[in-house]
Amino acid sequence: MLFAASIAGCLLVSSVDPGFAANVIITEEEGKLPPPREMPAPSDRGITRGPKIELDADDKVVLRAPLHLKLKFKTYGGSAIDLGALQATYIKEPAVDLTTRLKPFAQQTGIDIPDAQLPPGEHFIQILIKDSDGRAVTKVFKLKVAP
Repeated sequence: MLFAASIAGCLLVSSVDPGFAANVIITEEEGKLPPPREMPAPSDRGITRGPKIELDADDKVVLRAPLHLKLKFKTYGGSAIDLGALQATYIKEPAVDLTTRLKPFAQQTGIDIPDAQLPPGEHFIQILIKDSDGRAVTKVFKLKVAP
């Protein structure tokens, strides 16, 4: 297995053996769905300090699949992430629920998928998490995958 650091220096893109099955996050058919009429607004602002979600990469980096997809969760005030409340959506028309595909890789510190398979193109994924105090946040990430 070969590994190379991205331009941002924090996301590893891997070259995987052809016989190795990657975890399909978005199928080819889902990637061909039309874009949404409008993008959902993020909800990462509020009176109280809710959890934070960060993509462990620069959104200008072009990736090759399968890739190492890593999201980081951060909580404040001694709260914990409510993994049962995690929701992941592929922003297309119609939207595609990715929750069951990402949940097995979720933990208190984030989501870590070492071999995520996505088709070439730009993909917008919305993540919703809540903390143990009930504060919720949603964030949309753009992943650019090269052919």
